[in-house]
Amino acid sequence: MAQNRREFLKSASVVGAVAVAGGSSSVGGARVQPRAAQNVRMIRTAVLDIGYEEAGNSAGFPIILLHGFPYDVRSWDGVVPPLVDAGYRVLVPYLRGYGPTRFRDPAAPRMAEQAAIAQDLVDFADALGLDQFAAAGFDWGNRAACITAILHPDRVRAQVACGGYSVQDTIMPGRPAPAVVEARLWYQWYFNTERGRAGLEANRHDIIRHLWDTWSPAWQYTDATYDRSAPSFDNPDFVDVVIHSYRHRHVNAPGEERFLDVERRLAERPPIEVPAIVLRGAESGFGRPSPDPSGDQRRFPSLVARRIVEGAGHDLPAHRPDAVSSALLELLD
Repeated sequence: MAQNRREFLKSASVVGAVAVAGGSSSVGGARVQPRAAQNVRMIRTAVLDIGYEEAGNSAGFPIILLHGFPYDVRSWDGVVPPLVDAGYRVLVPYLRGYGPTRFRDPAAPRMAEQAAIAQDLVDFADALGLDQFAAAGFDWGNRAACITAILHPDRVRAQVACGGYSVQDTIMPGRPAPAVVEARLWYQWYFNTERGRAGLEANRHDIIRHLWDTWSPAWQYTDATYDRSAPSFDNPDFVDVVIHSYRHRHVNAPGEERFLDVERRLAERPPIEVPAIVLRGAESGFGRPSPDPSGDQRRFPSLVARRIVEGAGHDLPAHRPDAVSSALLELLD
């Protein structure tokens, strides 16, 4: 699982770089060459030192790509090149608890409620001086983009929502779901126990690889593919961040006081008004998406398109990067 790295300190907000290399992988029947030797930049916000990769025209309109749990920035490798070729500035940050991203205060509680992940996105954009940007995300990253589009619609020009609307009610505990749904969420119930915390600490790579395989059952991940992302999960805050996220969403852990009003607003599940395209993976381990678009149309009143993407599981950007890049270009043309 080892990966060659080269780190060096820089001044001001950019404080490091990391070399990442790997072999090719198969995407939708085509061979996609991962971007090699990507320099990881660092930028400082009030709470985090955020690691991110940047590509393209520095003067181009910015697009921010947001990964989810339990993945990292490598999920976007196939999405970036077409956006760069079209003249855009592409920014791919590591979420809190992943890769080189670190909390600035060693004593700060490692919390990761949905409002915090969204605020990280806003803080990241502010630190880079971005008044407006487009966003695409999946899983946690999609949730951050959804919430940012709700709270700051003037900042988000367009959104590609992989998986649809992803805002949670963290105020009222959810009702029990049918057995097949509850079974798919086993990891969440596991993380809400102390055994689950200990298990994630001791067996994180085993758990993550199992989730990758079961959430995308039609996709075969190679060891080389996993090895490129594995170091991100050795972040010292990874376990605390994951555990807090899944406990908070089930009302089993308190959130940050500064987000109480935000979480109350989000509990009302407000619509997302910015222009959006919803992409849903046809081969998701959470079940094939419904062909009925009405739910997404209600949540996204300015919905431009809703597509069920064949050949994609939960990690949709890695499986069908063409679907994501094409959707972003369609929204921004």
